[in-house]
Amino acid sequence: MNASTSVTRELDEKGIEHRLFRHPGDVRSLEQAARERGQRPEQVVRSILFRLTEGQHVMVLVAGPRQISWPALRRYLGISRMTLASPEEVRKLTGYEVGAVAPFGLPEPIRVLVDESVLAEAEVSIGSGVRNSTVILKREALLQGLGEQIEVGNFVEDG
Repeated sequence: MNASTSVTRELDEKGIEHRLFRHPGDVRSLEQAARERGQRPEQVVRSILFRLTEGQHVMVLVAGPRQISWPALRRYLGISRMTLASPEEVRKLTGYEVGAVAPFGLPEPIRVLVDESVLAEAEVSIGSGVRNSTVILKREALLQGLGEQIEVGNFVEDG
């Protein structure tokens, strides 16, 4: 199996410290993924792609089981309508399958929003670009890698 992915290659190019973790089998749940990584579910960062208009998308990073508040996200973006990107759109825009999406190694830049919940953890894991594997890195490394392209806000439901 390849020792790198497009995500790890971009992180390497940027000098961002990280490690690639491969699961022993198929990942079927957030809880399983966290357990096998030696993490809590809140440390698993999901990268979710939304379609705002034809040709306009945004990626939202959210920690673990937290759910994105559609009204909060629409309010932040100043729009009235949006949808989740279809699996086909995700693959076309990111080059990744749903479940392996990351804000790194993308064919074209995509606007990235980071929910505050992601910043609550010292160490997180993100998609590696390949199913059943992940990239584990420190919160500061994630932010350094994202650079100035990110926007931080509160995009999750209270609960």
